[in-house]
Amino acid sequence: MMDFTTLDKLKNALRPESWKRINRLLAHHAVDEKQITGDRLRLDTTAVETNIHWPTDSTLLWDSYRVLARLIERARLVDLDAVGSSRLHPRRAKREALAITRAAAKKGRKARSLKRPYRHLIGPVEDLLDWATRVAHGLADGLGSQRYGAWGHAQAETLVEELAHFHALGERVVDQARRRVLQGESVPNDEKLFSLFEPHTELLKRGKAGKDIEFGHMIQIQQVGEKFITDYAVYDKKPVEPTLLVPALAAHRDLFGANPSELTADKGYYENMETLRALEEEIEVVSIAKKGPRTQAETEREQDPLFRHA
Repeated sequence: MMDFTTLDKLKNALRPESWKRINRLLAHHAVDEKQITGDRLRLDTTAVETNIHWPTDSTLLWDSYRVLARLIERARLVDLDAVGSSRLHPRRAKREALAITRAAAKKGRKARSLKRPYRHLIGPVEDLLDWATRVAHGLADGLGSQRYGAWGHAQAETLVEELAHFHALGERVVDQARRRVLQGESVPNDEKLFSLFEPHTELLKRGKAGKDIEFGHMIQIQQVGEKFITDYAVYDKKPVEPTLLVPALAAHRDLFGANPSELTADKGYYENMETLRALEEEIEVVSIAKKGPRTQAETEREQDPLFRHA
């Protein structure tokens, strides 16, 4: 019996495109077997958070240091000459990061400026970035000269790729920390990096009670009356929900051959009444409420039993 770790590794080995195709095949099978019908369609978006810690400049700087330090230590085992005899100081860098965390938690008179401790942390991270560049160049030279054995060659190739990857992310972390803390600049969220390990993470503000900010991605789920998810989409950037209606209906028609008789979504999908009226010419019941004030006719529309039932 395989354990959970093995099952999880196998699951993660499947690409997103494969999961999408599996869902599509299951949906077509369910339609062929008449287990689901396309009479009712419900749409909704939600946020799926990535597995990251709360991103602060100090913790991201510490992440950059410890990851690059770990890669350099691995490189020592492959090519000592490429790394050199210099020492790493991870404890010192961690101590500086913890000092920033404690200082930031203080309020009132005991609170102090964070610029000085941030300089003490940014400096070692920048030095390590320069060192990582030299190590990567040294390993690349070793690969070019074919001086490694089979194991060393494979390790060196991997290390060069990982050093380049985390070096680029580390430079972004240093840049945003310098701009935000030392220069007092307000860095736009689109330019921020929230995780070294999930660099695609997006900051989401959905106005949810108790969760003003989330880190992850928006997804849309399409569900029919039998509670089967016929389609879904994951978005790199938070979409404007009204623009998702047309692609969702096109995917529904592709699967069932016709529009649903009932379409249900929350107010986020509302654009204007003209769009809703156009949808109602093709779909019997469009249960999407209006944002803002309503006329008497619009109020009666939303109090209709069919609308409320949908």
